[in-house]
Amino acid sequence: MASLISGMNPTAPLRTEADAEAASKASAISIFIGVIVAGVSIAWSLANPAAIQDAVASAAGSEVNAEAAAMGAQVALYATGGLAVIQLIFGIVQWRNPGKWIAILFLVLLAYGILSTAATPLLAGMVPNAPTVPTWQIALSLVIMVIQVVLHVAGLRGINKLDKLQMDAAR
Repeated sequence: MASLISGMNPTAPLRTEADAEAASKASAISIFIGVIVAGVSIAWSLANPAAIQDAVASAAGSEVNAEAAAMGAQVALYATGGLAVIQLIFGIVQWRNPGKWIAILFLVLLAYGILSTAATPLLAGMVPNAPTVPTWQIALSLVIMVIQVVLHVAGLRGINKLDKLQMDAAR
């Protein structure tokens, strides 16, 4: 467990294969954090369906009735759940057999997430009737995504070192 925690540090030296393997698992841990965040979002949405329907209705404007808002909220909930399951599968694959392409894919997705989350206050001011996102929620999302980026960088370092050690051992 101690090697796994030290492996999450992207500046820690990776001297042995065990260090590199522990560091490579940091990428999977980052993905699991994303699954937990999605689970919390789904749980909150299930606990507060009226708030979600109101947000959908206010974003769509006055021409949307209650049934359409409820259906839109339900579709969003199913989409979030489906993406969380896909993310969980990627996390399990990354834990069992760490690969560069999964870590890079999630780094790209996190970069997009950070940019779109940072732009949320700017875009909300330009769109009429846009639901407002509290500043604390934006800040918390940004902090979580930055932590995930750091873990993916540590994971990539571990994956690269593990590949190098295995190639040297094969020679």
